Amino acid sequence: MSTELADGHWVDRFVEAMRPAVASAGALARSLEGRVQNAPKLEESTAVKQAMTIADADTQEIVLKALLEQFPDVCLAAEEDTETVAAFPKGSRAQVVIDPIDGTLHSYLEASGPYAVIVGLAVSEIYRASLVALPREGVTFDATSGQGAYATVAGRSRRAVQATPDGNRILVSHGMPEEVSEALRQRDYEVIPACGGAVSVAPLLNGVCAGVRKAPGPLGISIRGRVGVLISREGGAWVQAAGGAEFPVDMQGPSETLLVASAPVHLEHLNEALG
Repeated sequence: MSTELADGHWVDRFVEAMRPAVASAGALARSLEGRVQNAPKLEESTAVKQAMTIADADTQEIVLKALLEQFPDVCLAAEEDTETVAAFPKGSRAQVVIDPIDGTLHSYLEASGPYAVIVGLAVSEIYRASLVALPREGVTFDATSGQGAYATVAGRSRRAVQATPDGNRILVSHGMPEEVSEALRQRDYEVIPACGGAVSVAPLLNGVCAGVRKAPGPLGISIRGRVGVLISREGGAWVQAAGGAEFPVDMQGPSETLLVASAPVHLEHLNEALG
């Protein structure tokens, strides 16, 4: 491990160093919308996991090249097996988690709700810095632990952002049981499908009051789906698992659900809908 990684001062500059690359990756993904085709990774078990486009590979390479220049000693959990992945060490206390296009199948190729570019830095399996870009919405959120949440809207300067209880829209993950969505509609919420990265920062979006994700399985919410949770927490959002349980702070703590909201009343309604 390098001296810089060992002393930890580099954590505070991670967001600043990686923000231009994430912005470029998001701009490329946006420019290729509707112009790329699915080239499935057949070794994966489901259509969602199989989904892959040239945009996924090219956006990941933009991020990895910047990462290699700035932080060559981190290890990776990268969604795609692209060329630059091999240049990083296999193990490190510091790990960078990347999903170049979260929601490739439904959100990107089928244009069903927001997709995201996700980059998160974890130290000893706890996220310390996160960036989530929503290219279609033209906004990138970022946070460093203990320093608040920020948003950069295309063409504007970066600004501090807080979860505010405005709007009646709720982002729900693809595959959410219809009865859950219908229960929310009965409370006059507008339900919008979205990728996991967008759900994790939902209360920071204008007009969006909450987000909910359900991912059954041994781990439940994936490590990529947790990157944006740091941003929501730093932005003052309420973050829970279903039933009022605490959502894990670490990367590996199991949780099948993620609820994020701008106010407790929305958490209450999400829990009622989930049953």
